[in-house]
Amino acid sequence: MKLNKTDIVENRSEWLEKGYQLPEFDREAMVAKSKAEPTWIHFGAGNIFRAFQANDLQNILNSGAYDRGVIAAGGRDSSIIDKMYRLHDDLSLLVTLKAGGKADKIVVGSVSESVCVDFHREEDYKRLCEIFQADSLQIASLTITEKGYAIRDAEKQLFPDVASDLEHGPQDPESYMGKITALLYVRYLSGRKKIAVLSMDNCFHNGDTLKAAVAAFADAWTEKGLAPKGEGMDQSFAEYVKDGSLVSFPCSMIDKITPRPDPQIESMLKADGIEDIAPVITERKTYVAPFVNAEEPEYLVVEDDFPNGRPPLEKGGVIFTDRATVDKSERMKVCTCLNPLHTSLAIFGSLLGCEKMSEAIGDPDLRKLVEGVGYKEGLPVVTNPGILDPKEFIDTVVNVRIPNPYLPDTPQRIMTDTSQKVPIRFGETIKAYQQSAEHSTEELKLIPLVFAGWLRYILGVDDNGKEMERSADPALPKIDPYLQGIRLGDTVDAEGRLHDLLANSKIFGVNLYEAGLADKVKADFLEMIKGPGAVRTTLHRMVS
Repeated sequence: MKLNKTDIVENRSEWLEKGYQLPEFDREAMVAKSKAEPTWIHFGAGNIFRAFQANDLQNILNSGAYDRGVIAAGGRDSSIIDKMYRLHDDLSLLVTLKAGGKADKIVVGSVSESVCVDFHREEDYKRLCEIFQADSLQIASLTITEKGYAIRDAEKQLFPDVASDLEHGPQDPESYMGKITALLYVRYLSGRKKIAVLSMDNCFHNGDTLKAAVAAFADAWTEKGLAPKGEGMDQSFAEYVKDGSLVSFPCSMIDKITPRPDPQIESMLKADGIEDIAPVITERKTYVAPFVNAEEPEYLVVEDDFPNGRPPLEKGGVIFTDRATVDKSERMKVCTCLNPLHTSLAIFGSLLGCEKMSEAIGDPDLRKLVEGVGYKEGLPVVTNPGILDPKEFIDTVVNVRIPNPYLPDTPQRIMTDTSQKVPIRFGETIKAYQQSAEHSTEELKLIPLVFAGWLRYILGVDDNGKEMERSADPALPKIDPYLQGIRLGDTVDAEGRLHDLLANSKIFGVNLYEAGLADKVKADFLEMIKGPGAVRTTLHRMVS
């Protein structure tokens, strides 16, 4: 068995006998229709796209409610397109891992074609221009990670590729945002055609972030005469991308866990007789495979703002609503019902030597910590979007999603870039307590414990006193000096060492002294550095 368009047709019965769900629509007709009249191109052809958006679209195609696919565009790493998509005729395998051990195996065939976002590849660039010139194009969506939208570094300096693009215009951009903006310029020149540019990345106010980045390029190019007006047009390119009736940047909230390809899943697929299924590491160090393993729950809430119309994605489970409700859904998830729980569990799971998130949530003390952060300290001030129930969301996280032993997610992966997550995941809840007439920050004891646990983690020593590898985090060089030299068992002047750090609202989202939480963090930290086993002792006492 091979993952290609010929094999799934000629050996269809074998695929079905092995329990694989195959496309139930006329894929050749879909591909032809999509190439002639494309409606949707997606940038960032990685795991979340294949497991979520592409699979949802396949369900719609299977139902007969739509007749066109999605174009997969690979940006930073063209080898994903070359080595995965095109090698397998734009098919991929989705293995949905359920808590009971059952796995749904789906051959996803909703991708109509794949293209590299490389302006030096003549055929790919020509096709990208054709797509963006098409009257039928409705959506250009993105899952390129939060970093993909950044045009400046932590020191507010333009990244070199961005600076170069701003100077040289849309002809040969290097940066991802430069390429997206250049393609919008192609659409502008073709007659100011309408389009929605939709971020589906897991970041706050993602549509606004995307619009700001695109506008920065459009403004610079317009001002410098690098993106001149189209023939007979009164509206400049910069005005075009800011005209919401022509170009919209909807906000969205997305949630689905898609870890890196798991060797156990690879072995399962090989046992079924599927060939050439092994993952590869690309030149840009991307770990990619013909299959994706993912959890079953998924959420996608999208602001319904599409100037040129859109596919009927609600038939696949996407919730379309207004911007205010999207914002509330994002705040509910990021600030209360998922992300703070994940971070809390990852911090202490790492310190206590857990290798999987499912293992960590099975620890009674860690489970009580997660439940306390979510139910006791988060729900009293949660933002309720109305379309999702916050308590039910936490119930699913605590009882279904994290405990799933078949989902190979790790505390160490989630600890990556923690400094970028803490201000939103916890700071917003603290602010809500500060602003509440019914609650006070005096009620908080577990969120300060999590902060202290994070500082304890940064020491790079686990609860057994052994050296522990820390996950990558861009803020570590700034935070390390406050903790440098501290050893387990040391007597530490916590106020002297930590005052400026705890008062830094950029790190914690608030000034912890002004919030009345600094003393709690210092006390918990001092208790957890008393010696080996002190983390467990402190955690157990605090959650009991």
